[in-house]
Parts: sequence; C-alpha cells; structure tokens
Amino acid sequence: MTISTSDRALVLTQALPYIKEYAGQTVVIKYGGGAMVSPELKAAVMQDVVLLSTVGIRVVLVHGGGPEIDDAMKRLGKEPTFVGGLRYTDEETMAVVETVLAGRVNKSLVADLQQHGGSALGLCGLDGGLLTAAPYKRGELGLVGEVTHVNTQPLNTCLDSGFIPVIAPIGADAEGRHYNINADSAAAHIAAAMGAKKLVLMTDVIGILRDKDDDSSLISVIHVSEVPALKKQGVVSGGMLPKVDCCVEAVRRGVHRTHVIDGRIPHSILIEMLTDEGIGTMFL
Repeated sequence: MTISTSDRALVLTQALPYIKEYAGQTVVIKYGGGAMVSPELKAAVMQDVVLLSTVGIRVVLVHGGGPEIDDAMKRLGKEPTFVGGLRYTDEETMAVVETVLAGRVNKSLVADLQQHGGSALGLCGLDGGLLTAAPYKRGELGLVGEVTHVNTQPLNTCLDSGFIPVIAPIGADAEGRHYNINADSAAAHIAAAMGAKKLVLMTDVIGILRDKDDDSSLISVIHVSEVPALKKQGVVSGGMLPKVDCCVEAVRRGVHRTHVIDGRIPHSILIEMLTDEGIGTMFL
C-alpha cells in the first residue's frame, strides 16, 4: 500500500497534540501474548516503543513470556498448571521462570529495541530491590507473588539517563525468597508507583467484549465503578479477571488512564496513544 505525502502529513498533524501531551510523562506498557510470538508484530512493538521514547515519552516496558515458559517446562516433562488465570509456581517452575524471563526473553527484547534504534536496559524485579513481593493471598499458587513495594529509583535512573527499562516480573521478599509475579500486576504497581500518565496492557483480544463471541460488542470505556456489575454478569471472567483487576487497581492508585488493547494489531500502541480513534478498552 502506497501512502501519499498528504496522508503522511495528516498522520503527523494528528499525532502532534498527543506527543505534546505525553512528552516528559511516564507510560508503562505491558508486552505479552501473540505480539511476542509473531516476528512482524514484535518488530512493530519495538518500533512503537522506540518512537515514543525518541519523542520524549518516558516508556517503561514490562514483559511476560508465557509461551516460552510453557515450552521450556514441556521440554522438562512438566505440564503447566493455571489457577484463575495465574500460573501455579513450585520451586522447579520458579527456576524455569527465572531462566526464561530474566534471561532469554528479557535480553532478547533489549537487543531488539537497540536494533530498532533505541537505548534499552534489561532489569528484573530483583535488581536494585525493584519489586518487593509477598505470597499471593487469593488461592494456593505456590511461589506466585504480589507486589508489596516498588523501588522507583532504578527506573528513574534508567529513564533519566535516556534508557528504556525492560522489566522481567520477578520479585523477592525480605528473606530473599523469589516469586513469580503476574506481568499485568507488576505493570500496574509500577505504573502507580511511578505516577504514570498511562498504563497499557497488550492482550490477544480486541478489548472487553459484552458478548465474548461478538467483536462488535466492544466496550470502549469502563468506569471502575462498573466493574463489579460486569463481573457479576460474566462479561469479565476467566483470564480477563486479573487484567481488569490490575486496570482498576492502577486507576485507584492514581494512574490517569489504563487500557487493554489488542497486541495482534500492528502498531496498536501508536494507534492508542497518538490517534484520535484509539483502540481497545479504556478504564477511567
């Protein structure tokens, strides 16, 4: 497809007010799902993040790595188990999570961002005491943790030095025990602690649907006061529950807006942040 010069100018003109609005502000993006698997989508996400950083937006990238963890566990003959959308994590699984997330996935994303012209620094929640955690309270999930404190100093140091922090969601408690933290939850806590302007969660659905089988039933805007009713109606259920809870918690902790967007759409981050139309579901 050929884009005319006038169309390019129109796109830039539309983006300018949003660039001005977000310049100098912190935006936390949780990267995961299908956008991590497809090379084309992965390249588009890296380009989006580098562009936002280049125009002066302080981007923090928090990543998952579920498919890679599943593959590593299956190679060890261990079947993944999920409870309420969260991975049950025993000692053996925790070792796999650390190796895959903090090692292979994190460093691969840093390399990809730098290949696309960005300056990135890979961290996990253990580095600099970034994420303090405690056992997850709702259900027996082994070494799944909840964030109890975010040390923002390492993140601010990275951002102030012109780096994009890339965070693997692993934390530790005061005794040094390591925990697997849901990436959406880690991103929400980081966004709140950083006073972020926006939190964006990338998923494999177009947003929150009133009817899960009908994409035209997308709910574009949800006020946090509406969430309990949506849960009771079954609109929010299954694996979407922890994502929505993270959005609600982030808004209540002061994040201006949170979004669930479809990471399967190329450049979905730019569509959400720098266009009038936006994308996905926004929580206010």
